[in-house]
Amino acid sequence: MQRHAWRMMPKAGSIDHLKLVEESIENPEAYEVQIEVKAIGLNFADIFAMYGLYGATPPGSFVPGLEFSGIVLQKGGKVSSLSIGDKVMGVTRFGGYTSHLNINQSYLVPLPEDWNFEEGAAYLVQVLTAYYGLVELGNLKPEQTVLIQSAAGGVGLWANRIAKLKGAFTIGCVGSESKLPLLRTEGYDVGFVRGKNFRNELHKALGKRALHLVMECVGGRVFMDSYLAMAPEGRMIVYGSARYAQTSAKPNYLKLLWLFWKRPKLDPQKMIEQNKAVMGFNLIYLYENAPLLHKILGELSQMDLGKPHVGHSFGFNAMKEAISLFQTGKTTGKVVVKLD
Repeated sequence: MQRHAWRMMPKAGSIDHLKLVEESIENPEAYEVQIEVKAIGLNFADIFAMYGLYGATPPGSFVPGLEFSGIVLQKGGKVSSLSIGDKVMGVTRFGGYTSHLNINQSYLVPLPEDWNFEEGAAYLVQVLTAYYGLVELGNLKPEQTVLIQSAAGGVGLWANRIAKLKGAFTIGCVGSESKLPLLRTEGYDVGFVRGKNFRNELHKALGKRALHLVMECVGGRVFMDSYLAMAPEGRMIVYGSARYAQTSAKPNYLKLLWLFWKRPKLDPQKMIEQNKAVMGFNLIYLYENAPLLHKILGELSQMDLGKPHVGHSFGFNAMKEAISLFQTGKTTGKVVVKLD
């Protein structure tokens, strides 16, 4: 059968290389199902992959996209966990910007009955990032204080909900005043705007509290100021670096090289003296470790986290408009592209 897909042609390097194409799709293999995609979630990893700056970017032509929701259209002969017509949400190592895809049953979970497809496409990547960072790597404990960067974004909102359920005190940091009302609605204990006085604003937000855990995705001076503010035994979880994000179709390599050269550098000897830790990860690791992924999903299913916050929704043909808005950093919650 035929499908429509947004494909990088001939390869990564510029968002202008993203073209809407019609192409054939094979029948699913034994352990695969074929999904009729109904909604697609955007992630910053998509942007860096299209730029060719993401380590896992496929060589040559590829379809971007890490998460989706949809309906099971066909299934392979050895698929036992799903039936044709099931509504599901899933993660994939690229390939999500499409109307149909084949994927192993291990990377799909049922769509909750009271969720729509847009909400299903706004869940897995960011909630897995938040939970893995806070709980698995951060060893979050009750009454600890957590600083969450990009606090009004998808990962930030899930991180706050998870941390509050674990009994933590949460401080949310955002890029503009317009996002502070959402932080209050979401139940952050403190929220402030990231600016030139970030270090002082952070100390003011902390008061007499110790800083135990940081969910870091900005980089640069903000990274270092957050690290210095952490208490002994503090842990910083790095899952992105928004300072490298750009609004252009093609990356400015000179600017990127400058930012890379100016990146913060930590002395391991000082880390020993200060008894602090910095840990980094990306979601491809979980994708390649399906048992751990399902263990985390099982733990998440026991938590009452509520529905995803879909902040912006676009049609499939408006994919580039959705990406353009996403690049600005002015969005809240999840940016989703839906298919009729």
